[in-house]
Amino acid sequence: MSVIIAGTGSFLPERIVTNADLEKMVETSDEWITSRTGIKQRRIASAGETVSRMGTAAAAAALGKAGISASEVGLIIAATVTPDMAFPSVACMVQAGIGAGKAFCYDLSAACSGFLYAVETARRFIESGSVTAAVVIGAEKFSDIVNWRDRDTCVLFGDGAGAVVLKASDRGRGIMSMALASDGTVGEVLRITMKEAADFTGAVSARKPVIEMNGREVFKHAVRYMCESSEQALERCGLKGGDIDIVIPHQANERILTALVDRLGIPMERVFINLDKVGNISAASVPVAMDAAVSAGLLRRGHKVLVAVAGAGFTWGSAVIEW
Repeated sequence: MSVIIAGTGSFLPERIVTNADLEKMVETSDEWITSRTGIKQRRIASAGETVSRMGTAAAAAALGKAGISASEVGLIIAATVTPDMAFPSVACMVQAGIGAGKAFCYDLSAACSGFLYAVETARRFIESGSVTAAVVIGAEKFSDIVNWRDRDTCVLFGDGAGAVVLKASDRGRGIMSMALASDGTVGEVLRITMKEAADFTGAVSARKPVIEMNGREVFKHAVRYMCESSEQALERCGLKGGDIDIVIPHQANERILTALVDRLGIPMERVFINLDKVGNISAASVPVAMDAAVSAGLLRRGHKVLVAVAGAGFTWGSAVIEW
């Protein structure tokens, strides 16, 4: 038995905020943002576009593409660090939204690595026989935790949700290997802190939870750890970089992606990139990119896919999947 990704889905807010829009909000420029990150625009959710609603829409889309009814789902995991509230969980709200009454549900927090952590967790439940089908969601509303006065962070992040349906299969394909890791000793390089900050409307709060990041250190650790875990995942299934048809990495920074594939010996044209359109959506980044790649016909059955992620914690990981 193997565990396959049977369907993908995504949801992106309607509002598009371009680099030109940000030039009016902070001291920055389209050239500065593009040259350092590769990002041209990002989606920003409205008040009504909550993490749970975005996750519900992505999950429903994934179920539709998988041809699986909500009643067949035994597990829902939502990877997020920006839930609507502490409880009930986003996963429980998605369960109610899609009508998956037989599923048990919970949220998982591993920042930008959360989706891959959740996929591995769901895979193990399926392999154990506890469930036959699971929905894994990555959903974030980072616009709520960005200081819109801080040009080093507000230009990077966006909002949205992506989801996949995992199920058992006897076809001999699916998730081939996984390599996950963490290092809490460097967690301070990317964290949430309480400070005076502005929201997207420009309103300033004396004390607000916002992202604090040491960009240089994040870059260094992300490149190193994503490369190491990718090499481990490839080795565990007997493959090399040249065997990979498409790389779907966490969409954080184009420079990170270039450094990653250079070390792995994979041509840049095999890397799927949509960060120019959506920015960094943390845990939603990979499932949104997967769905976009499927929709564009770039990710097809039989393709060998390398997924690589890194995020706050510090957390990271890679997976090799035969689609």
